Amino acid sequence: MRNPEHPQQFDTDIMAAGQRSSQAGRQSQLSTISRGHSTARDDAQLGHELMNTRIQDTGSLPAEDRKTEESRYGWVIVVLVFLINAHTWGLIGSYSIFLAYYLHSGVLNDPNPLTLAFAAGLSFSTALLAAPLVTRLSPWIGTRPTVMIGVFIQAGGLIAASFSTKIWHLVLAQGLLFGAGVGLIVNVTVSIVPQWFVARRSFAVALTTAGSGTGGLIYSLSIQRMIDSLGVSWAFRILAFVSFVVNGSATLFLRDRNHALGSVHKGFNTGLFRRTDFCLFLAWGFFSQFGFGITIFSMSDFAQTMVSQAVGRPLIGLASDRFGRLNVAGISTLAASISTLLIWTLAGKSFAGTIVYTLFGAFASNMWTTVAPVAAEVVGLQTLPSALSIFWIVLVLPTTFAEPIAVSLKTEGTNAYLEVQLFVGFMYLAAFISMWLLRAYIFQQTTQTSSHREDSRSLNQTGYKERLEILYHRSFTLGKI
Repeated sequence: MRNPEHPQQFDTDIMAAGQRSSQAGRQSQLSTISRGHSTARDDAQLGHELMNTRIQDTGSLPAEDRKTEESRYGWVIVVLVFLINAHTWGLIGSYSIFLAYYLHSGVLNDPNPLTLAFAAGLSFSTALLAAPLVTRLSPWIGTRPTVMIGVFIQAGGLIAASFSTKIWHLVLAQGLLFGAGVGLIVNVTVSIVPQWFVARRSFAVALTTAGSGTGGLIYSLSIQRMIDSLGVSWAFRILAFVSFVVNGSATLFLRDRNHALGSVHKGFNTGLFRRTDFCLFLAWGFFSQFGFGITIFSMSDFAQTMVSQAVGRPLIGLASDRFGRLNVAGISTLAASISTLLIWTLAGKSFAGTIVYTLFGAFASNMWTTVAPVAAEVVGLQTLPSALSIFWIVLVLPTTFAEPIAVSLKTEGTNAYLEVQLFVGFMYLAAFISMWLLRAYIFQQTTQTSSHREDSRSLNQTGYKERLEILYHRSFTLGKI
């Protein structure tokens, strides 16, 4: 029996298992895929490689090797990343407390709501913009040194924010410096957990993303009390100290499996843009983030939203492993759209209706729960760091401008948020359509190997109209995917 507490032996076992199950044929296919499909090829060959990659990453190893794949130390990694998410994304999510304080306290001279909203989105988008840098820096200096640099920068940004007296001080300190620190941390940790799991990958990732909701809940309840009793400056300093201690301690025990898996770290792999499935994956994230970015900063009762995310995200992860990662991602996105267009629009005028809508917070944030497992399904584990690097860059635009758009759409009167609600609802609807087309595309590519199916033709062998017809019918095909 292998001891998971010895990482070198563990990685050696994994590499041996991979050699027994893969052989040279699969290695050549994966090396071609990891180069971003830089050589010319037709769509049929691309679909064949996609299918082989997905089969490998969703459980082609023998039963004895699957036990090795899901080591007990993987659950230690889950706890560590949970704590890190609580003290990174949780802090960003609780910015609404500071936003309300600066708008009404008079600490800042003539606070502009639009500028303060921009600062909120800037910390988020700066964290995402750091993705290509992190993807190249991490394999160069190592996982733990990269994360530790981010821990220092994040704490420094919070301390700098404690001395802010003007809006531009806050933009630089909390928007840029703090956001850059968070980016150096989370862009590394987000791809570590999927490396340790196969069958329970979605559940493990969902547990870590629940840390964002848990941290947001704790901070949303404590920050206001710290501001009232100690002042906003000391509130920032306490947050800097707590986040530094927790994130720094968790970083000491982080361990990746990049060497065992042969992960490809390329900051911006443009070859992925030639893949239809990857472009649909990006569209799903782009539209989802517009909806989530507005929802998380606009809800009147933030605590209920955080509770919903903390409890609901692991449930979404369990459902993903049971019913299929793309299936659950699509249905959850549709649920976010329907709940926004119906519950928030019709019942959101009352406090009780708003609380009911916040209970659907897990659906609103489902993209963050399922993004890593879905990306692994689309591109495979080896290309996952490069794919997520591009994904985070694509999210910069909606992250930066989501809340300013919401502020601009808000009007006066009883239906002040109606245009905001409709915008959020239709963004989630567009995200659902993108995900469901992605599901249909991958389903079609997978079934091309089934010679007994009459409709399992390559999309490259059909006309434009026939392609749409095939994808339309595939979108209603039942199956775990």
